Amino acid sequence: MNSRDRVLAALRLEPVDRTPVCNPTSVATVELMDLADAPFPDANRIPELMARLAETSYTELGFDTIMPVFSIIQESSALGCRIQWEQKDNWPTVKMREPIWETPDDIRIPADFLTHPDTRCVIDAIKLLRKRYGNEVAIIGKTMGPWSLGYHCFGVEPFLLLSLDDPGKTKLCLDRMKEATVQFGLAQIEAGADALTLPDHATGDLVSAEYYERYLVDVHKEFAERLPIPLILHICGRTVDRMPFIAQTGMAAFHYDSKNQPAESMEAVNGRVALVGNINNPETLFSKGAAEVRAEVYKNLNARVNLVGPECAIPLQTAIENLKEIPKAVRDWHRERAA
Repeated sequence: MNSRDRVLAALRLEPVDRTPVCNPTSVATVELMDLADAPFPDANRIPELMARLAETSYTELGFDTIMPVFSIIQESSALGCRIQWEQKDNWPTVKMREPIWETPDDIRIPADFLTHPDTRCVIDAIKLLRKRYGNEVAIIGKTMGPWSLGYHCFGVEPFLLLSLDDPGKTKLCLDRMKEATVQFGLAQIEAGADALTLPDHATGDLVSAEYYERYLVDVHKEFAERLPIPLILHICGRTVDRMPFIAQTGMAAFHYDSKNQPAESMEAVNGRVALVGNINNPETLFSKGAAEVRAEVYKNLNARVNLVGPECAIPLQTAIENLKEIPKAVRDWHRERAA
């Protein structure tokens, strides 16, 4: 199997020659930016630089995927949010204290949503990568879910208060914002994406499993129907309580956090959805060494997690040797099993 075959088979819960190493979110680092001469913020806004930095996950780190969307703000920028672009040692962020919407009636998807420079950059970068690598490696796009867009466009606190005070208005907001998720996803599919990460940050520390079921299960089922390639749902935090609901959505995979143990997570999804993860970022990858990285990889493999990789976008100062240890450890585990 080549890298693309391996990833797509794992996302379909089919047999693979070895466990794929997958990054559904960013593995960009300052060191890789220097190596590729593709620094932030330009690598978030110029297609060639975005593609050049993204491909290092395959060419330098040895992962089976290339994922060119390093931030979570491309759609929000195109919707009209103000962005703090930062420099190469930090991610761009939405200026949360300057919300653009207050009520469901305010929600508008601009006519130029897909031609805005910050959404167009992603679409064009995927086209470049597909042309450059053909069917050799899995190319993963990213389209933000409506719960995440709600945080960006309404502000985190106002949106969460709305979900407490007025379920009807909250559902109306989600129904209107989901069209941005679908439009951007379809554009990336047309550009050549093999799969899409769909972050929707109903995180365990902010949103209960009951709220996930109430507000997002049906929306996520709709995404699985309307976006005709494998979807990798991403939610940070302790989420094992909602994994049985996630397994009902038709998503191909769930990208899960290190706050959830591999064995308990595999039990929670019960073979109904692939798991991707869950090597710890702030402690293991950022501040520890190869032995600790290897131990976490083996823990996932021993639990039969379907695809292995970092739990979320890694710290930009992460040493690339720790990232290279993930595919090394996967290969060694499989060799040991074969022996």
